[in-house]
Amino acid sequence: MGLDRTSTSSPPLKKMKESYEGPEFELKCINSIRALSADMPSAAKSGHPGAPMGCAPMAHLLWSEVMDYSPSNPEWWNRDRFVLSNGHACALQYSMLHLAGYGLTMDDLKNFRQMGSRTPGHPENFMTPGVEVSTGPLGQGISNGVAFALAERHYAATFNTEEHKIFDHHTYVICGDGCLQEGVSSETSSLAGHLGLGRLIVLYDDNNITIDGSTDLSFTEDVQKRYEAYGWQVLTVETVEKDLKDLRAAIATAKANESQPTMIKIRTTIGKGSLLEGTAATHGAPLKPDDMSQAKRGWGLPDEPFTLADDVKALYVKRTQTVEGKFAEWGKLYASYKAANPEKAAELDRRFNQQLPAGIDAALPSFDYKTDKAKATRQYSQACIGSIAPIMPELMGGSADLTPSNLTAISCSGDFQKATPEGRYLRFGVREHGMAAICNGLFAYGGIRPFCATFLNFAGYALGSIRVAALSKFGVIYVMTHDSIGLGEDGPTHQPIEMIESLRSMPNINVFRPADSNEMSMSYKVALESHSTPSVICCSRSGLPALEHSSVEKAAMGAYTIIGEDIELSKTDLIIVGTGSEVGSCVEAAAKLAESGIMVRVVSMPCQEIFVAQSMEYQRSVLPGNIPTLSVEASAEHGWHRFSHAQIGMTRFGMSGPGAELFEKFGFTTENVTEKGQALVEFYKGGNVPDLMNRPIFNSIKGTIDH
Repeated sequence: MGLDRTSTSSPPLKKMKESYEGPEFELKCINSIRALSADMPSAAKSGHPGAPMGCAPMAHLLWSEVMDYSPSNPEWWNRDRFVLSNGHACALQYSMLHLAGYGLTMDDLKNFRQMGSRTPGHPENFMTPGVEVSTGPLGQGISNGVAFALAERHYAATFNTEEHKIFDHHTYVICGDGCLQEGVSSETSSLAGHLGLGRLIVLYDDNNITIDGSTDLSFTEDVQKRYEAYGWQVLTVETVEKDLKDLRAAIATAKANESQPTMIKIRTTIGKGSLLEGTAATHGAPLKPDDMSQAKRGWGLPDEPFTLADDVKALYVKRTQTVEGKFAEWGKLYASYKAANPEKAAELDRRFNQQLPAGIDAALPSFDYKTDKAKATRQYSQACIGSIAPIMPELMGGSADLTPSNLTAISCSGDFQKATPEGRYLRFGVREHGMAAICNGLFAYGGIRPFCATFLNFAGYALGSIRVAALSKFGVIYVMTHDSIGLGEDGPTHQPIEMIESLRSMPNINVFRPADSNEMSMSYKVALESHSTPSVICCSRSGLPALEHSSVEKAAMGAYTIIGEDIELSKTDLIIVGTGSEVGSCVEAAAKLAESGIMVRVVSMPCQEIFVAQSMEYQRSVLPGNIPTLSVEASAEHGWHRFSHAQIGMTRFGMSGPGAELFEKFGFTTENVTEKGQALVEFYKGGNVPDLMNRPIFNSIKGTIDH
């Protein structure tokens, strides 16, 4: 619902003045929020005024009476979390952050939607203080809210004592019809009901409008019955346009229910106050100047943009003083807690300061080529999780109903369930998109390193949330097993072809495809150290041959020479570069080619993103570019042309059959790699080999970007 679209419907000729049954000053505050939120799109000549105008009563009640927060310390652990799931209504959130004293100035509001401003077109957690998560893709925010409620319950069960309720807050979400239409919200709302997350309170902006027009066009289900079926408490507020007493009572009822999440279904009018109120025309376009003027006259406000009355500002100054007092009281509580529970307090401080526990590197498994048995890389991943989970209690996650296949169970901890919120293993069910969205919320909450798992091909179901993680700088770890046609008999519906390249093309994400235990340990090590970058760890289903010369240190460079390092580059005839399960075939092919006098180096490239971040000197020492280079990966060829002169890869979907037969069919055997390697050498014999590294690398960005 973030698109701009105008309406051809005609406005009514005259608006009837409506009476307000609540306090007059309360209405003045609400209308001031409406005006300020509508001013921003008008100044930007772009934006969404309708939802902020309709939701202003909810926001005023939350920020002036209900929520506890701390503008002086926005990261306060026990703050009530607020998520604007319908992120296109962000002018409302910026108005509230300005009023509440989060440092957003009136000039910031005037710079709405301008490049580099602190008031971007949809909320961005890394741009604006007080914004918890990046929202805009609908359904993501409510899903993050589920995660916040889950995290609060976990922390309360793990760290609270009878005398010290360190974690004791609620999560409030405002969402719209679009959020509830997106499938991701259905996935996470279902799980929230199952888990009984009673401190999650969703205020549903039930305005009956989408971009296309009335919800009668496409969304006529009974939302109340659906959410009751999920196990939620659903309350209905017929109006917030005459007073706030019903909403105030509904929130109190919601807070009293500790065993169910609550949805409060609130009837609102989109664009309230506009001549076009109640129509899609107010959704994605600024109000026309004459409409803005009449709205402000109807609200009893001056017809000047970006003005707030002193008494409205004073109310929020007083509220800020009140909530800062609550933060100070919590600080005293925490000091007492720290004195009584020094080890728990130290653990909390470490977690929320994003410090890894001591001993992580030493705990990760290492591989002994002479004595250890070769395994599938998903088994090496299992060993990594098993080694770090006992010393890294903030590691928390699970699988999309594929635990026996993904091998992600945490043996040192039980499941997180309604009765066991101290558990660290999450049974996400068959909900890939929701799983990834919840992991984003867990990371945003602080002090948790979430991981989640499914088959690599079904990362496609989760891509929307994975992209938000990369944008938001959330170091979520994705364990993606069954990473090629090698998974075999399940066939092309399950065999990933384009997925790895799709993920590699995303900014700010590391995609690992380790070939053995050492490379897997490196992948987990780098993933844990990359707090601001998510990581995808691709794992094989089947066993792989052992690699004699691998190492964690070398693999940490992204790519390294695993065979033939002793051969001078000037005497090298061929370089074969592979990843994951194909590296073994590359090594065997090199041995066969050597028998015919061809000098071959083999490069393992577990992470392209890390390799291209190395110095050009190092890159050329591994892949000089002017030696015939063959890439081998049981995935799409796309992306390999910058590293190799020829590719053995997938150019079509796979087939159903045993993995070994599929590898033979599509050319990932030692024999085919040997044959194609020899053919590549012959192709360039006596001719010039194009230097793949001899190319300019342009930076087309003007100036700097500080985020």
